[in-house]
Amino acid sequence: MQDLKGKRALVTGGSRGLGKAIAIALAKEGVDVAITGRNKKTLEDVVAEIEALGVKATYSIFNVAEKVEVKMQIQRLIESFGAFDILINNAGIAAFGSFVEMAENDWEDIVRTNLFGPYYVSKAVVPSMIDLGSGDIINVSSTAGLKGNAVTSAYSASKAGLIGLSESLMFELRKKNIRVTTLTPSTIASEMSKDVLKITDGDPEKVVQPEDFAQLIVDLLKLDKRAMLASASLWSTNP
Repeated sequence: MQDLKGKRALVTGGSRGLGKAIAIALAKEGVDVAITGRNKKTLEDVVAEIEALGVKATYSIFNVAEKVEVKMQIQRLIESFGAFDILINNAGIAAFGSFVEMAENDWEDIVRTNLFGPYYVSKAVVPSMIDLGSGDIINVSSTAGLKGNAVTSAYSASKAGLIGLSESLMFELRKKNIRVTTLTPSTIASEMSKDVLKITDGDPEKVVQPEDFAQLIVDLLKLDKRAMLASASLWSTNP
C-alpha cells in the first residue's frame, strides 16, 4: 500500500457533492488539494475545511468546458501549487429530457462539460505527470455511460465518450507509470441526484453516499504502484 501523504491532487468540481467528499477524504490522508469550480464562496469554504485538516489547499475558478480558460488556469495552478500527482476528473452536469424536445444547446453543453472537460483538463495536466515519471488519473463516468436509457441521450453519450477516452488513456499512459482509472458509479446521494434530477431521496441507510465513493478512490490510490484498477462500478446494495 502507498502512503499518500505529501502528494498533490487536483479535483475538478470540488466545491460540493462528490468532489467535495473526495477532496476532504484526500486531505485526511495528508494530500495537498487544489479544487476547481465556479462559485467563489463555496470554493473558499471547502478550502478552509481542507486547510483545517493540516494540509495545503487552493482553488481556481473556471469552466472545464472552456479550452483556453482551462489551459491558462491549470498552468497557473501548477506554477503556484506544484505539479499534480493525482487528477480527479469529477466536474460534470446532467439533465434528462426527450431527444426531440431537449434544446440543442443544452445537449451540447452536457457533452462539452462531461467529455471535452476531462479532455481539456487531462491535456493540461498530463505533460507534468510525464515529467514527474508517475501519476494517477481518475475519471468519474457513470453507469449511464455503460447503457443508455430513455431521456438520457446527452448524459449517456457524454459519459460513454468519457469511458472511451479514459480507457484509451489507460493503455497509453501506463507505459509512463501513470495509472488511469474509469469509475462508473450508479446513483449517489449527491445534491445533483437529490435536488436537481430528483432520482433519489438519498436515504443514508440505503443509498450510496459521496463519502463511500471518496473512500473507494482513496483505497485505489493506495494500491502499490505495480497494480492499478482499470475500471469499477459502485452501486447501492438494496436501495
